[in-house]
Amino acid sequence: MQFLKRFFWFFAVNILIVVTISVATSLLGLNHYMTAYGINYQALAGFCLLWGFGGAFISLALSRIIAKFAMGVQVIDPESASGMQKELVTTVYQLAQRAGISKMPEVGIYESPDLNAFATGPTRNRSLVAVSTGLLGRMNKNEIEGVLAHEVAHIANGDMVTMTLIQGIVNAFVMFVARIIGFAIAQSVKEENRRLVNMIAVIACEILLGILGSLAVAWFSRLREYRADAGGAQLAGRNKMVAALESLQRSFESLEPDNAPQSVAAFRISNKRGGLLAAFSTHPPLEERIARLREMPGL
Repeated sequence: MQFLKRFFWFFAVNILIVVTISVATSLLGLNHYMTAYGINYQALAGFCLLWGFGGAFISLALSRIIAKFAMGVQVIDPESASGMQKELVTTVYQLAQRAGISKMPEVGIYESPDLNAFATGPTRNRSLVAVSTGLLGRMNKNEIEGVLAHEVAHIANGDMVTMTLIQGIVNAFVMFVARIIGFAIAQSVKEENRRLVNMIAVIACEILLGILGSLAVAWFSRLREYRADAGGAQLAGRNKMVAALESLQRSFESLEPDNAPQSVAAFRISNKRGGLLAAFSTHPPLEERIARLREMPGL
């Protein structure tokens, strides 16, 4: 089935990088943690930390490129922008200034009927804010500003780097455990087949454990969403932030549960599906986010 685009590109690319690193290091004989007596666990831990964080930071470095390719984002040229595009760029620029971001994020639009927006990039000063045509066509000016403020708050909070560090820890754990399991499985076959069996077992375990590890990453992501809501309320005002979330809630409630597109992960936060997919969601339910905003003092 069609899976959540944000979930797919965020996690699948990372898992692909980890698997690629594992295959390359194995074929090149860089697995120096293996000795004649078995696994050197201290060397294995260092190996996994190095390559686990390396894979996560490669994903981060490529995040803007991947987002533009995957979502078909057309970056707006601030010098030639006019009309709605110029207003969009100006709003992001003003919000970025309020948030203390020294270099303005790239601003882009991509074709989609879904109400969707996201921010990505390797650093605060090398970031991208993108919104869907569906969101621009169905939200008013205040609601759009609330959405943009939320995304700029993600950048200001350094959420991309924070999530990369968390992903690095998960990667290291996945690689460490996968190699222990792979070694154990390989010992049960003939010696001439052990290297191949070990490689296959490690790759299979990395994919499975990577999916399970994404549950922890998604949980941390949901915590960051609450913080970005509070930051967005400070940048644009609580009323605009709440109005944006309520607009999204009305939109998603109007969708039939069986026909709702799964590509709205960035704001698909009413979580009607529940169950396992809710645990993989990178965003909390909209009603919870709205309630928290209304209860926050001093906004």
